[in-house]
Amino acid sequence: MRQRILAAIGVILLTAAAPSVAADTDAQKLATVQKMIEAWNTRNWQQVYELFAEDGVLESMMLPEPTVGREAISKRIGALAKDISRIELRIRHMGVADGVVFIERVDDFVYRGKHGAVPVVGVVEVEQGRVKAWREYYDREQMIEAMGLKEDFDATRRRQ
Repeated sequence: MRQRILAAIGVILLTAAAPSVAADTDAQKLATVQKMIEAWNTRNWQQVYELFAEDGVLESMMLPEPTVGREAISKRIGALAKDISRIELRIRHMGVADGVVFIERVDDFVYRGKHGAVPVVGVVEVEQGRVKAWREYYDREQMIEAMGLKEDFDATRRRQ
């Protein structure tokens, strides 16, 4: 019995001392977000999708529910991307606080032939080189107007 207890303690100690998957450094998190920005700017939608974690979350904070999972994110972005002929995420400020990447930017785009620009703040959580969560804060009405739309394409998802 004593040998079993000592063996169990040994296993516990070895497990605790075993190297775990290292967390991304702040520099690695910034590099992942910079890759995402470059993918948007070049309209490389496949890379945008691949940079999200399989269970990643994309959330426009003014909508009631986030888009969850790489496949759902791909469908959501793809529905908009087909009408974007040019986009540039112009970064004003970007940095890491408490392990989270914050981006102040202006999204400058041409959507269905209409030029628009909208200020946005993005809050991005990165794990293992993938975007785990991307939360977007912007004026929804300003974005809809800048896109040249008469009504919100997400009217059924709008927060009350």
